[in-house]
This record gives sequence, C-alpha cells and structure tokens, in this order.
Amino acid sequence: MKDISENDVKNNIPLVSKKHEKHSSTVKIGNVVFGGKKIVVIAGPCAVESQEQVLDIAKNVKKSGATMLRGGAFKPLTFPYRNQRMNELKEIGLEYLYKAGKKYNMPTVSEIMDYRLLDLFKQKVSMLQIGARNMQNFVLLEECAKSGMPALLKNHPGMSMRDWLGSAEYFHYHKNNNVVLCQRGITVPFTNNPNSRFIPDILSIIQLKKKFSHLPVIFDPSHSTFERAYVADTAKAAVAAGADGIIIDVHPDPPNAMVDPLQALNYEDFSNLMKDLKKIAKAIGRDV
Repeated sequence: MKDISENDVKNNIPLVSKKHEKHSSTVKIGNVVFGGKKIVVIAGPCAVESQEQVLDIAKNVKKSGATMLRGGAFKPLTFPYRNQRMNELKEIGLEYLYKAGKKYNMPTVSEIMDYRLLDLFKQKVSMLQIGARNMQNFVLLEECAKSGMPALLKNHPGMSMRDWLGSAEYFHYHKNNNVVLCQRGITVPFTNNPNSRFIPDILSIIQLKKKFSHLPVIFDPSHSTFERAYVADTAKAAVAAGADGIIIDVHPDPPNAMVDPLQALNYEDFSNLMKDLKKIAKAIGRDV
C-alpha cells in the first residue's frame, strides 16, 4: 500500500485532504446530513426484487430509525452467471425504489455502472453509488462528478487509501463537493477463504477522520464481512471508531434474498442493531 505523502496532499489530492485537525465537511441530501452530529443509517435490499418488497422494507427500516433507503437495480456480479432467483430489474427497479422513497420520505441511493444512465438516475435517486469495482472507472467518475449529484464512493478492496482519495478528488476537481466515502472492506492474502472474503478496515475510518481527509466517511458492514453473524458487531465498532454512518443490507427473509442472502439482516435484527447504535452514539456525543 502506498503511503500518502506531503507531495500528494499538495499536488495530487489537495481538495479532499485534511488541512488541520478540525477540518471536516458535510454533505446534505434533503434533511440528511453526512458528517454532522447525527450518524446516518442507510438501509434496504441489496437488490430490489419487487415494488411490494421495497415498500415493506422501507416501512420497517424507517420505523427502526434508518434515514435513507438503499436498493440495487443494476447489479454488478463477480461472475456472469445468474441463479434462478436473480432477476435484475434495472429501470423498473429504480422506479420501485423511487416510489418507496417518496412514500416514506426517505432519500435514496443506488449503484450506477454506466454514465449513459445518468439522466435516468438524476430523475429517480437522491444519491449515486460508485461501487468498489468502479472506483477507478475514470470516465464514470468524471461524468458523475460533472452531474453535480451527491455520490457515495466505495473503496476497491485491493487498492490503497491514496488511490481511493484520488478518485474522490475527481468530484471536488469538477466543483462537486457532495462526495461521501464508504469503507467496504479490504483484501489480504487469506481472504480467498469463503469465510473471510474481505476484512473490515475500521482503522482506515479513524485514519481518514483524524489525519487524511475532511470528507464524511461511512461503513458497509454487509459487504465487508459477507456474513450475517458479523454485521452488527462490525457496524457498532465502526460507529464507535467515528464513522459518520453505515449502509446495511436488510431483507424480510434473508435466506431467500435474490442477491447476497448470507449477509442481510432481518427486521428484528436490524431493529436490535439500531437500539445498540443509539447507545454507542450517545456515549460518544452523537445521535442516530
């Protein structure tokens, strides 16, 4: 991993680098503020499956305290093969997400993979998600930055913090200051084991917040652990470490989820996690 040097701060990532200890910025999406006192909780299905599904999830996660709704409509998968349950809804899925967000007054976020879909995304979602696989898709980064839309930028698990901040710099370079970083796990030599696909990098959250960047930073415990048993504990650890929010997979029947059934929380587990997060937030002088 390349270290971030003084030259980087001065010449390569000057716009997203932290200038002094108290230098921090916020990103506002409607009544949601990333980087403020309140910790943002984004929850929803990894993949939108139907209008009924996403409406039911929105109702339940909002009841437990979530402030934003997530949902994948265009799904990048590691392999080209789809299982029998996999039905990528694309434009229809975005419409379902849009209607659920409207009904429950929740800003929405969904992953964009092709800049040619920007006009559609501008109409249907509140925030773009740049996924880990596209962290250095520079054509996509530039076009999303130029759009002016808020963006959630995930780290690629095999790339350095320096590379990640370099991608974020594209947004500020194009006068779009509405970018939020999302830590979604890193790879190390033994993560080829199915039980350790990625490693949650809680330390990077602390490093970013205290030393390297003024941007808001949130954490994805679902995709960084890939296992339901670890999601709540890593989410709590990230909030205790200073994360400005979490983004988490929630499904009414996780074992039968269309995508990533191993990591989603059901409604009861999500509600219990929210209760714990409120206690942790209070202990560190924040709210959920």
